[in-house]
Parts: sequence; structure tokens; C-alpha cells
Amino acid sequence: PDLSSGQMSSEELAGIMYETIQQKIMPLADDIIIYPAHGPGSSCGKNLGPNTSSTVADEKKTNYALQPQTKESFVEAVTKGLTAAPKYFAINAQINQQGYDAIDTVMERGMQALEVEAFKEKIKEDVILLDTRPASEFTEGFIPGSIFIGLEGRFAEWAGSLLSFDKPILLVTPPKMERETITRLSRVGFDKMAGFLKGGFEAWKAAGEKQDLIINVEADELIMDMPHDPNLTVVDVRTETEFADGHLPDALNLPLAEMTDIAELAQFEDDQNLYVHCAGGYRSVIASSLLKRQGVHNLRNVEGGWAKIKEQEKTVIVKEASVLN
Repeated sequence: PDLSSGQMSSEELAGIMYETIQQKIMPLADDIIIYPAHGPGSSCGKNLGPNTSSTVADEKKTNYALQPQTKESFVEAVTKGLTAAPKYFAINAQINQQGYDAIDTVMERGMQALEVEAFKEKIKEDVILLDTRPASEFTEGFIPGSIFIGLEGRFAEWAGSLLSFDKPILLVTPPKMERETITRLSRVGFDKMAGFLKGGFEAWKAAGEKQDLIINVEADELIMDMPHDPNLTVVDVRTETEFADGHLPDALNLPLAEMTDIAELAQFEDDQNLYVHCAGGYRSVIASSLLKRQGVHNLRNVEGGWAKIKEQEKTVIVKEASVLN
């Protein structure tokens, strides 16, 4: 993606890439070693493989992008199914250009251990209350108003996509994971740390403070309830492409990355019984925490997500061919 200016489309960039491959890569000798510019498992591109090196000869044999084809065919191939760059990519590009606080400074601010009373006072300020415990622990109980983004998932990516960079962050973490959390947040540009809850959520419970929770239901319960509950609404927070590849009838597709839009979260009525799911159960808990934070409490999280839903004998699967083709 075009991170610094944001003015060039994926198709324009793909066209430039085609010219680079034809003019710079293809003329190289076959025995030249190639090293990747990025690791796998990132939103920076698609089909990022795990290999740590290759050769020009191997890439010419196996890489779809290096096969004989027209520029138009190449552009279509490399952009098809390519998801939009996370919103924080452009912010990170600006931070890299303008400069940022030293990690020691960020760590010093973040590693303030706050007792429950001091933590309660901080919550009253305009802050982000971020809970990074496992999803299974968060759903059983959390501080009202918390946003869940668990360390066990694509933590930094979702934090960068969903949280404001302008507000201080208060942390509730698993035991002894405060420093790890701050480090991972700082890597994507978060430097306004306001401290963490000393003793974690257990200290909050022990003090008898107010808690909230998210009701978990299994996939078979959702499938059984669908024909009998006219107010039941399935909220599928997977991407548009995932949704198109198979979803429940009449499900609402609200991709998690789009849930920063308050208007999207305000569309639900109090009498709607929301069943929230993703692919496996991580994103749906994030989504549920965002909905709860906006006052939407009549919801349930479907454990195991689509992976479990599609296994049910009575599940009806709908596909969107227009999106997939």
C-alpha cells in the first residue's frame, strides 16, 4: 500500500510492480539469491510465504507473479482478494517521518502500577481502558467500558486498527505481561501509556468493584434458536471475502475493522437479540466489547465462530458468488 501519501490505488501500485519485475527482476541471473523484504502473516500483502531466502530461478518457476502475462492480467491477479491496508499503516508512516518517543520513556509511563482506587480515578478521564487477557477470561468478567484485544491473537494489528492514537491507554493485563503489552503497543505507534492495574482484574474483583460479562453460547444453540426467535440477529464480524465464502441466512456482515464507526454500532435496537461470531472466536469478543462499550448489551458471543457453526447438521450456508468471482 501507499503509506506515506495514500494517493495511489492498489491497481496503480500493482502496475508499477509489474514494470519493476519486467525491467529489474526478470533480467537477473538465475543463481542470484533473493531475500524477502517482509515476513509472513502480515497485512502488508497477500501470499507472503515463510521462506527466508530463494533464487531468481526458483521464483521464475514457482511464483505466479513472475509467469508470462499481460500487465492487465498481472494487476488483476495481485489485487484480487487483497484486503485494505489497516488504518494505522498511514499513521505509522507519519510517525516514522516525524519522530517518536524513546521506548524507555514510553515504558516508564506505562509501567506505573496503579492501585484499584487510583485506577478508578484514571478511568474517569478521557482514556482507553484496554484488557489484554485471554478471551475466555475476559468474557467471564471485566471492568465496564473495557475494550478487549487479547495478546494471544493479532494483538498489535487490531490495536492499531481500532484504538485512537490520541488518547492515553490504561491496561488490564495477564499477570506479569504489562511490559510485553506496552512493548507490542509501542511497535505500532502507541506511546501515550497511562499505567496498569496492579494485581490485574483479580484485584478489581477482590475490591468488590462493578463488573460486566459477555454471555457465551455454543454454535448448536444459535442454530436451534434461529427458527424460533424473530428478534434474533446474527452479526458476522469477518471480512467481506470470508462472509461471501459462506455465511448464515440473513446474517449482517459488520467487519471488525469497520467497527470504529459509531454509526455502525448505533444501528441496533434494544429488542434485537444479537449473536456475534467471527471465524474462530477471537474477533467476535473484540466486537462484543466494542458493542458493550457503546451501550449494546443484548448480545451473545458464539464460541468457536464459523468453524463450529458450519459443522452443525442443520446449518444452512449461503455464498455470495458476485464477491468471490
